Amino acid sequence: MEKLVTPAFWRGRRVFVTGHTGFKGGWLSLWLQHLGAEVFGYALPPSTVPSLFDEAGVADGMHSVLGDIPDPARLAEALASARPEVVLHLAAQPLVPLSYAEPAATFATNVMGTVNLLEAVRDTPGVRAVVVVSSDKCYENHEWVWGYRETDALGGHDPYSASKGCTELVAASYRHAFLAGQGVALATARAGNVIGGGDWTATRLVPDVLAAFAAGEPVLLRNPGAIRPWQHVLEPLAGYLALAQRLATEIDTPSASWADAWNFGPDARDARSVAWVVERLARGWGPDARWSASTDAHPHEAHTLKLDCSKAHSRLGWHPRWDAETAIARTLAWHQAWRGGADMRRYTLDEITAFARQP
Repeated sequence: MEKLVTPAFWRGRRVFVTGHTGFKGGWLSLWLQHLGAEVFGYALPPSTVPSLFDEAGVADGMHSVLGDIPDPARLAEALASARPEVVLHLAAQPLVPLSYAEPAATFATNVMGTVNLLEAVRDTPGVRAVVVVSSDKCYENHEWVWGYRETDALGGHDPYSASKGCTELVAASYRHAFLAGQGVALATARAGNVIGGGDWTATRLVPDVLAAFAAGEPVLLRNPGAIRPWQHVLEPLAGYLALAQRLATEIDTPSASWADAWNFGPDARDARSVAWVVERLARGWGPDARWSASTDAHPHEAHTLKLDCSKAHSRLGWHPRWDAETAIARTLAWHQAWRGGADMRRYTLDEITAFARQP
């Protein structure tokens, strides 16, 4: 992994992360600290109590500014103050169910928030590379049994998915109309369903399941047969870092074409059903863990969703390291350590070290 994400590149480099108080953003910020980068974060306060941001002391090794992505003036001020060379944009409204309840806010954050960030990048000298984190749900879903490729059509039935399709279009427009001419390389990254320690977000599968198990309650699954590409949170983060590194170091090589869309998902065997994941969580938790299918009506969600990541495999050299079984086991171990009172900053950094040492 260290051949893909080079510590020498990141050491001392100024990096701006939006969404650093969130689950993925917190893990990414800790990894950047582990690499020796000077990390600047911009995000709302953590949306859950507890949170990875607080429990793992993410703010201890970085510059943290609290603010909203739809606030263009505050965002531009934070970016200008940070003077970064690399920007990683993770701030988003990330939940399908919430997008049905708050569609306008979802589009404001995910679409106009991205516009605000890229406008700020245009006005900030020194930025060389930008990675906008999108989602596998940006694709027009046909319930195919094969994986979507980066050239497939964008779309979205629910407001969240549609907002991510829009985000991709915004990024492509700014890439061609403005940033390429300024010497800024912009790419988008589309990942699958991520799991890992420190996620307490309601309506996400693993947090809901672990909360029910801890309370001694049965889990009610709204869609147990749904197929998703499950992966440990460090898997796509490795892709984001590798991609940003290529963008920053090979920006003057037009033939490389790193400034593009990229999928970062698990191997095909790890596109598993919700029930498969819950069964393994229950097995790891113990005999008191129970689940059943909910009979309530729920908003539409895609049934089958897979990614074709052959582009990242062949061109970036990125490959998944931990399979779904390992990801589930490590997620359970993280939460058991937290419940046992462990130093979770140290524990999480040790997880990152273990992952980075994978061949």
